[in-house]
Amino acid sequence: MTQTLNWGILGTATIAKGSMIPGIKESQTGVVKAVASRSLEKAQAFASELEIETAYGTYEELLADPTIDAVYIPLPNHLHKEWVIRAAEAKKHVLCEKPISLNSEELVEMKQACETHGVLLLEAFMYRYQERYAQIKTQIESGAIGELRGIRSSFTFNNAGDLDNFRVKKEYGGGSLYDIGVYPLSLARMIFGEEPEAITVHPLSPASHNHVDMSAAGLVEFANGRFLTFDCGMWAAFRNDAEILGTTGRIFIPNAFTGGSDGYELYQGNDQQHVDVEDTNHYAKQADFFAQVLSGEVENVWDVNDSLENMRLLDGAMQSQDKKERVVLR
Repeated sequence: MTQTLNWGILGTATIAKGSMIPGIKESQTGVVKAVASRSLEKAQAFASELEIETAYGTYEELLADPTIDAVYIPLPNHLHKEWVIRAAEAKKHVLCEKPISLNSEELVEMKQACETHGVLLLEAFMYRYQERYAQIKTQIESGAIGELRGIRSSFTFNNAGDLDNFRVKKEYGGGSLYDIGVYPLSLARMIFGEEPEAITVHPLSPASHNHVDMSAAGLVEFANGRFLTFDCGMWAAFRNDAEILGTTGRIFIPNAFTGGSDGYELYQGNDQQHVDVEDTNHYAKQADFFAQVLSGEVENVWDVNDSLENMRLLDGAMQSQDKKERVVLR
């Protein structure tokens, strides 16, 4: 039987307020028990607004709370390693926002800490729990679009005017590759079911924005000529889609990372079919998956080793954009 988890939230980030906390509340297995901020007043105001029982003025106090089973970490990227390890030491299971770390070396340390203390570490890629991706994978496996050839995906928005945002601070792990480029990268690995061979990235990293990549376009090479072409950006009009190309058809996914109930378009020759998908809140499904893994009811197909492979691909992307060269991964 799936266990009920008491969740603590480390930080008052927008994604916690607008997405993950409502998701946990909508889940069948989770209760948001406490929230912590570096300001007690801010934590109390946040807790009052979202009807959370307990507010703490430090992260340490929340981790010391014996009633908390698991923590969600939506902190800026450069703080993930420290607070994942400290949560593990406090025997709390951890759901950490993407990207889970700044590089694969950090994640190896985080993985070791969680294994040593016997806690679950999961990266928060919520879109993977959408029902439509299970259907799309079945379509591909059944030969609905022929042999798989490639994927194209875009995720962009315009946040260029907010120069105080952590996303434009290099020391905070800023940049579009870290923030949203990780979505197309993880999608391609999920759809192909294998690890890529090489990556090339072309960025826009202006001095006006601390030389972080405000946009980036890339090619990820998979075996047998298969590919991902992608772009991501924080200084462009909003886009959020993916297209999976086969030899006889293709699948177009609108709102690929945010809108599970939007369904998808299946193109087979001259025929086009919109496929509706009844879906629930993918943040709620993520919370339930986390609890089901802990209860031993489901296999953890998105374990920390999957995150490690994704981080190695992101490492290659960062190396490619810095050196302006193709990076061979394996």
